[in-house]
Amino acid sequence: MNLLRREVLSLLTGAAAWPLVPRPATADSLVPGTIHIVVGFPPGGVGDISSRLIGASLQQRLGRSVVVDNRTGASGNVATEAVVKARPDGGTLIQAGPQNAINATLYKNLPFDFIRDIAMVAGIMQGPLVMVTNPAFPAKSVTELIDYAKANPGKINMASAGNGTTAHLAGALFQMMARVSMVHVPYRGAAPAHVDLMAGRAQLMFDPIVDAIGFIRDGRLRALAVTSSKPWPALPEIPALAVVVPGYEVMAWFALGTPKATPAGTIAVLNKAVNASLAEPAIANRIRALGAEPMIMSPRELDAFVAADTEKWAKAVKFSGAKVD
Repeated sequence: MNLLRREVLSLLTGAAAWPLVPRPATADSLVPGTIHIVVGFPPGGVGDISSRLIGASLQQRLGRSVVVDNRTGASGNVATEAVVKARPDGGTLIQAGPQNAINATLYKNLPFDFIRDIAMVAGIMQGPLVMVTNPAFPAKSVTELIDYAKANPGKINMASAGNGTTAHLAGALFQMMARVSMVHVPYRGAAPAHVDLMAGRAQLMFDPIVDAIGFIRDGRLRALAVTSSKPWPALPEIPALAVVVPGYEVMAWFALGTPKATPAGTIAVLNKAVNASLAEPAIANRIRALGAEPMIMSPRELDAFVAADTEKWAKAVKFSGAKVD
């Protein structure tokens, strides 16, 4: 675990164990007495921490118990299916992210359609990935990397945390748009991928900013570009990849959704409460400590965002040939 991530987890010490017991607040009759945030990944990750952070604020604002429920499996599909089948009253929320947009194409026989069956409620946070290389790699810019890749097709090993992950498909999208060829090397998680990247057995990786920033700052990895459309506040000196590959943009994001039949009034109450929480300096600063930014959107804006992300990832999945068993 890199230094920044340790600092962030220390900042949020106890988050995974927060009982989330409500304190008095003005409750809205449209919101159930207990709110469950279903997270498709184990406790302790950034997505889990962000859900607990926003859950603690929601309980204060709404006077409701908030319970974070980790249901792992099938890259978030187990959690999503549980929410799709839940009572549509705003009491069960899915912590959504890029995996939901990716899975729509990656998995051929899902028992649900995320866009059809889930109504987006509110964003939590978003941040780019970072194109990083081993410091000994000869290319020191995106332009030099593209030139090297074209002169040496198939000789760049691109590490990722696994097939079908955001990191894998961010690389596939880059290859498609830059018209270069690299060898995808999937690992069982980010940690072993980092080991081989820093040892020189892999040359390049698209890495979530929260995982990469400590290695970049201590010189163990070199950042060539961020995948946001413009330079990112956490690494302001690193250019956007879109400068060289126009139109390229990949954002890691976390948001809340609920069953589609949930009343619009209930969604509006939850959206207002989440957005007010994200506007609080204390919460915004904790999110920025992760290298991300608060994601304040209306439900309609978020629906459009997820639809566009799903369409983008469909192209990347098909180009990459990624498959799951």
